[in-house]
Amino acid sequence: MKLNCVVVDDSSLQRIVITKLVNNHPNLQLIGDYSNAIEAKNCITVNTVDLVLLDIEMPIISGFDFIDGLKLKPQIIFITSKAEYALKAFDYNATDYLLKPILLDRFNSSIKRALDLQQMKRENYEEEGDHIFIKSNLKKLKIFINKIKWIEAYGDYVKVVTEENTNLVLSTMKSFEKDLPSEKFIRVHKSYIINIEKVERFNSKFAEIGSTKIPLSRNKKEGLIKALSIDQ
Repeated sequence: MKLNCVVVDDSSLQRIVITKLVNNHPNLQLIGDYSNAIEAKNCITVNTVDLVLLDIEMPIISGFDFIDGLKLKPQIIFITSKAEYALKAFDYNATDYLLKPILLDRFNSSIKRALDLQQMKRENYEEEGDHIFIKSNLKKLKIFINKIKWIEAYGDYVKVVTEENTNLVLSTMKSFEKDLPSEKFIRVHKSYIINIEKVERFNSKFAEIGSTKIPLSRNKKEGLIKALSIDQ
């Protein structure tokens, strides 16, 4: 198995060092190396990228802002000269955090972790489909997308309702919506995002998922009809 990689670092010297490590590793395929997050994001938009080797302190857009702007998030290994970002990095579900200068053994260990995680993702996807991670009650939980019924605004939180349980996540609806595949989920109200596949029936005012009636905004019915591919 090979991981498609992108290197992002504003230092040309560091990019040379990191890309050499990538090119010498038998399980890595370099897709591109970039001095800024904007170019890297354009690359990820049009290519399948499994892993990003990412600097944090960069001009215009930092490494953290770069991740926030991605809809589909590959694995991230942060490579930086500063240890103080480590805790925040793992809040972003980073695969690893490497300090410069990079030692070969440490780099190889980090890549092995990424390969193991990629294999687990493939196995899980085959069994349950795609998934996201959410942070609820100070714990990170894996939620399979096909089991989410709806997402509901709940003060400063969003309520994620699945087939098994309900979890509260400190987030905004807009931010959470970015992590969901647009072909499966639709915002039908300022306070509700629903899984299209879970809708059993609807009228001009409500979409019904099981025994729950989800309110529809006046201008959202047409979007729901289109999403469900229903002829009027």
